[in-house]
Amino acid sequence: MRVETFGEGRKALCFGRQKINLHQFGKEFEPKAKAPAPATQDICLVSTVPIAELERHISSCGVVIIEGPIKRTGATGPINSIYFRDPDGNLIEVSNYL
Repeated sequence: MRVETFGEGRKALCFGRQKINLHQFGKEFEPKAKAPAPATQDICLVSTVPIAELERHISSCGVVIIEGPIKRTGATGPINSIYFRDPDGNLIEVSNYL
């Protein structure tokens, strides 16, 4: 893994097309896990299914989209993302590369 600095000094661990954004405890950014704590993380999954289609499917399963679609920075370039929570309150991001 390599460390990447982005945004306003935020850090991420990158490997291939994957990226884990790290949080500084007490200075988390939105959106975030329901109960952020040391050693928690947000997960980003990359999909080739169009975001609008993913959004419809996820919503049809009764899952609330908490943000998006919104443009962000992915491991290898700009992405379009939606955000929702898993049953434990962790933040899940699903994205398409632009």
